[in-house]
Amino acid sequence: MSEQSVRTTRLPRIPAVPLAIGIGILIGGLLVLASGGDPVAAYRAILVGALAPSNWPNTLNWAVPLVGMTLVAALPLRGGMVNLGGDGQLVIGGLVAALAALYLPLPGPLLIAASILCAMIASGLYASLAAWGETRFGIPMLISTLLLSYPAIGIASYLVGFPLRDMATGLAQTRMIPEAARLPVIAGPLNIGLILMIVVAIAVVFFDRRTVAGYELRMRGLNAKFAGYGGVRLAAQQIRVMFASGAIAGLVGAILVLGSLYRYQDGALLTPGYTWSGLMAALLAGGAPLGAIAAGLFFAGLQTGGFAMQRETEIPRVLTMVLQAVIILFLAIRHGVGRKSS
Repeated sequence: MSEQSVRTTRLPRIPAVPLAIGIGILIGGLLVLASGGDPVAAYRAILVGALAPSNWPNTLNWAVPLVGMTLVAALPLRGGMVNLGGDGQLVIGGLVAALAALYLPLPGPLLIAASILCAMIASGLYASLAAWGETRFGIPMLISTLLLSYPAIGIASYLVGFPLRDMATGLAQTRMIPEAARLPVIAGPLNIGLILMIVVAIAVVFFDRRTVAGYELRMRGLNAKFAGYGGVRLAAQQIRVMFASGAIAGLVGAILVLGSLYRYQDGALLTPGYTWSGLMAALLAGGAPLGAIAAGLFFAGLQTGGFAMQRETEIPRVLTMVLQAVIILFLAIRHGVGRKSS
């Protein structure tokens, strides 16, 4: 058989993302089967729990912070930069939003806007600190973003555990914010944080696809040296992108505090793992904002469905986290094998 005929009869290559998702689902099913459960019932419970119309508010409510943190990771990733400091930026945003809501002498709508704005600025500045460290002193942002999370989380924990502690409850948390500072409710657990996140998502996609700055960021992601030779001011671009990434994390923290928790609680923003799920979703899409948003929604549905699966079948919802990890792992293997063979 000639080489040409072999090429024509070769099966089409399955795209990496669907293949990774399929393998993840297969391995997850095998794990459920090995533990004595019914994989069909488990996946049915996940689908119903995530996609049944009555469950849409819960799924969307979970998707708001997860998609937000996906954009936090995807925006710098588009330019070949990695922001691992989402946890610290999220905490700063949540704490600043709570303090602004408690202490700023403003009426309702202005108080909400000012609290969100303060949270975004504070988190944006904190994130840009890592970019400044790399451009000024050569400190790798991959490390500095991660390390900067620890002082942010520690200081926030100290503040709400001692000087700003709500003495009435005895827990490490601030006082309840006034009702005037709380985000208006749309339906059930949903509030206008959903609308804010939709606006941010559209803005990020528009920036990526329709602006010169977005084009320059994509060029940086493909070849930073080429982008620099083409006139892109890489240092300033890096600081701007990290500020925007951190500002989105601050927005997510503000939405959670002003819309769900109504106070800053030590550890409450980090327990769901939004940062790392968002990072995995961004990696799944290769940093492309539109794909990252879709991946974030997929992971949000998976995690929300996990609660229903645990409730209906007694299979631990941690299975959904295993699925996420397996999907990303096989996606990385697929890309690694591709580079090796090229």
